[in-house]
Parts: sequence; structure tokens; C-alpha cells
Amino acid sequence: MANAQTFYGTTDVEVFREGRGKEFLKKEESPLKDEDFAIFKGLNYFSVDKNFRIEAEFTRTAGKKYFRMPTSSGETKKFTKFGILKFKLNGKDYFLNVYQSDADVLAKFPEYKDILFVPFKDATNGKETYGGGRYINIKMLSSKKVILDFNLAYNPNCAYGSDRYSCPIPPKENFLQVEINAGEKSYRHSTAK
Repeated sequence: MANAQTFYGTTDVEVFREGRGKEFLKKEESPLKDEDFAIFKGLNYFSVDKNFRIEAEFTRTAGKKYFRMPTSSGETKKFTKFGILKFKLNGKDYFLNVYQSDADVLAKFPEYKDILFVPFKDATNGKETYGGGRYINIKMLSSKKVILDFNLAYNPNCAYGSDRYSCPIPPKENFLQVEINAGEKSYRHSTAK
């Protein structure tokens, strides 16, 4: 997540993509390498597909036990499992775990106190989308029904070639055995072959 960006957690795809594009154009916020920043022409997305905007059933997880999620740098980051989203896609049942950052991170970035983190992998990873998986952020849930919109899926900062980030790796239980042809596509940075 980027610092102080209010578009993370929005349900409006246009607002999200516009905010994300502006973030990449600000050198101090952009995860792009210097050589890519100079030639950046925008992020790549699948066309918005309403079939990937799904009503999910949310179940809150009891307790607030923290665990350490592995990251791309080999470090770990503290999260708590906040709940589970159950949903149907193409007539099949799926679920994704929802996480919340630890209290120290939330104290440092209070703008994220109401944001939940949904890291996931799917069958497009390494082809149309970043091999390490993608993320969705949703606002804190107050009901059992939530809109899970894969059109809002985005790449972690690590997808852009810089080694200055330590991005959470989606846990195995959040691997979806289906193609999610929605959201942000992979980005071909200057060091990509």
C-alpha cells in the first residue's frame, strides 16, 4: 500500500485506476525504477468485467492472533486473519481469507485503519498478470455481504522491478484455481527479459 492514498479501499474502479495512475506519475510515490519512470505510459488493465464484481458472504474470524506472512524480500510482516469471503464464480464455490495489518503499522498509517487486505493468486499469474499474485483492498466490513470486485485487483510494488519493497506473498489458502481476467495486468519493466 502506498502512503496516504485514499483510493485504496474504494469500490469505484474509475477512481481507483485514476488514483493508481497518478501515484505512479509522482516520482516520490512511484514504485517504478528510474529508467522505467522516464518511459512510463500507464498501467495495463483488463477491460472492466461486471462478472468479476461478485457479492461475497463475509464471516468474521474469532480472535486477534497475529501471524507472520512471508514477503518477497524473505522478511515477514505481521497480519491477523480478519475473516473469510465466500463467493461463487462461474457456478463454483471459492473463498479468500481477509487480513488486517498489525497495530504498529496501523498506528503509523492511520488512513488504513479501516482497510482490509486480500492478497490472492489465480491461474493468470505468470501469464497475463504478475507471477507473485495480486492484491485487493476493501473497507472494514459491517455486514455479512460485501462486494468483492476483482476489477480493483492490483500488483504489489515488487512487480515493478525495484528491490526496495518487501511485498507480502499471498498465502497458499488464497490461491484460486481459476483465471481472474480482471484488474491490473503485468508490467514489463526494463529489467524484464
